[in-house]
Amino acid sequence: MAVEPVVRRAVSADLGSLLEMDAASRRILVDQRGGEAWLAEHPAMSRLEGSDLIERSVVGLIDDVVVGLALWEIVDDPARGGILRVDRVHVVSAARELGFGDALLAAMIDIGRSRGCRHVEAQALPGDRETKNLYERAGITARLITVSRRLDD
Repeated sequence: MAVEPVVRRAVSADLGSLLEMDAASRRILVDQRGGEAWLAEHPAMSRLEGSDLIERSVVGLIDDVVVGLALWEIVDDPARGGILRVDRVHVVSAARELGFGDALLAAMIDIGRSRGCRHVEAQALPGDRETKNLYERAGITARLITVSRRLDD
């Protein structure tokens, strides 16, 4: 039986699920190349104001159970106009490869368009082929690669 991804804007009743999924995704990122830097630059969802978190989130559902989340922000760039910046996309492992990542990303892009955004930006960690492929399926391609090295080691 095929599962059809259901995606909607987050509501206050989703707050607990959002925080649990974010904590789980952050535990995974600790061991990924570039994960430590990403975690330092992106605060845990629990540090965000609850209403702001709900306003900036969409969720993926199976039978009213949250199995995916996406968080974005909209920034203004005088040269480029409004930018929908994807902060994070996470789908629980049991619901991966069912189309939830694509559906979450599409929902965020629709929201960005409805708010006048002219661009979408997202980040993928080095070696994270699944996330890179998700973005490329949505037509989001690399325009800049940032490299880094610590100087105190």
